[in-house]
Parts: sequence; C-alpha cells; structure tokens
Amino acid sequence: MSRYSYFPPYVPVAQRRAEALKEVKRMEKSGKKLSPVRIEGTKIAKSFWGKAWCDNVESYQDYSNRLPRGRTYVRNGSVLDLQIERGKITALVNGSRIYKIEIKISELPKKHWEAFKKECAGQIGSLIELIRGKLSDNVLALITRRDGGLFPKPSEIKMNCSCPDWAGLCKHLAAVLYGVGARLDTNPDLFFLLRGVDHHELVVADVAAIAEGSNAVETLDDASISSVFGIELDGIDEKAPAAQKPEKAKPAVKAKKVAKPAKSKARPAGKTKKPSEAKTAARPKKASKAKAKTAKAGKGLKRTSTSR
Repeated sequence: MSRYSYFPPYVPVAQRRAEALKEVKRMEKSGKKLSPVRIEGTKIAKSFWGKAWCDNVESYQDYSNRLPRGRTYVRNGSVLDLQIERGKITALVNGSRIYKIEIKISELPKKHWEAFKKECAGQIGSLIELIRGKLSDNVLALITRRDGGLFPKPSEIKMNCSCPDWAGLCKHLAAVLYGVGARLDTNPDLFFLLRGVDHHELVVADVAAIAEGSNAVETLDDASISSVFGIELDGIDEKAPAAQKPEKAKPAVKAKKVAKPAKSKARPAGKTKKPSEAKTAARPKKASKAKAKTAKAGKGLKRTSTSR
C-alpha cells in the first residue's frame, strides 16, 4: 500500500465544479447564505486594501510554495463561501470534494493600536479617504510596514483545513487568503473588523489633532523674535508696561463758520484810496462848488436890483 493511498482519486475539474454547484444549491435550500468569491479579469485585487493584503501574504517565504496553486483555485471560482468576522475567517473550498476552512487572525494589541493612532494623527483627511486608501505616502507606509503596521504576521495567523494535506499552508488555504484580498476590494471595513479595531477612531484622533493644533498658541523667545523681525531686545526691560490699546478715533466735527471781523474805517497811513472811494469822496466837493456859484449869482442879482 502506497503512503499516498489516503489521498482521494483524481477528479476532473469540470466534474468537481458540477458536484460543487449541486452541494451549494443543497446548502442554500437548507437556509445557509453563501458568499462566494468571484474574480473578474486577471487581477485578484485592485484596491489599496486588497492589494496590500495580497502583498503582505506574498512577502513571507513560509507561504511561497503553495501560493501559485491558491491563485489558480481562487480564479476558477473554487472558493464557494467566504465569511469574515472579528478575528476569524471561515470558508468552503471546492477541491476533490468541498473542504471546510478556518483561519484565526490575532486581534491587534491595544498598545499597538494606540501607538498607531498617535503616529497617524493629523494625517488622515476623512473616513472616505481612509476606506478608499487615498492617503499620504507616510500613512500608507505606516499601515503596510511589517513591524508596527496593521497587517498580520505569520505568527499571528492560525490555519486549519479539512483536506488530507498536512502542510502548514495547503492550496485551499492559499485560495482563501487570496479570496480575502478580493473581498476587501468591495468591503474594506472587513479588514478592521478582522483585526478587532474600530477604524472610526483614526478619523476621530485625526480631527482632535487638527483642532488641538489650531487652538494652540505658539510663543516665541527673544532670539526667535529677533531673527524674525530683525529687532534686538537686549536693552528692553522685561517688565515693560503693556502697550495701551489705541483709542477709537472720534468722528470729525464740522467746523462752524467764524464771522469775519468788521473792517475798521481808519486806514493805515501811506495807503492810497481805491478809485471807487475817491469818486465818492469827490462828490461832496462838486456840490459845494455848485452852491458857491448859486450864492454869487444871487449876490449879483441883488446888486443890479439896487442899482436900478
């Protein structure tokens, strides 16, 4: 008897798919809701969170031998059901028969999560940007780094498959790990649920950091003030009185018209009379001359009357 006799006989892919579909329909009729993984196109994951998950899995040499077979399985629709909950992944994978998968992911330690929030404070714009992965390069580097990041290490992943393969990572488990990356494309919130943290806390911490920064009042020492404004403050007394607030300018008052002083009749000596004044002054002299003439004429008449 061969040592490989415990493996079931080979079954063609088409036959396995037909049998798997029958089993899926039977489970759905019994009331179980299945969530299969469907890959469209050649890429398993397209979003930041999906690709980052797959890159993290591929970065560890412990998984490198079985990953190519896992990619083939997930692409041909062998992952019939995939459920993600807090700290655990369960799945059904179609192989020689339908195998049950259970993967446990350690939750992110509280100290680790608190330190990560402090590092990202003030750098995450909104929840939408976080979910879409539209973050700064610095934040993306913090999320994906091996030490201190958010993605699990191999030591934090415990896997079990009902298949007869005793390897630490069989092709069915590899297919499920890739299936998680594809699922994060459509529902990135599941990543934070799997790690046991609330991603809303990142946005709250970010808003708090921005508000604290805007309300903080920065103080400058003498050297800073001198360098900024080019002023030497050595000779200024430290206990200089506070500058008084400038008084509000009062509205301008219209000046009242001041009556001009009456011109005095007396004129200073040496000034000549104006032509108009000279005429008015000459008129009484003419009148006096006319009176003198009439008086002389009267005297002449009196003489002639007496002589007659």
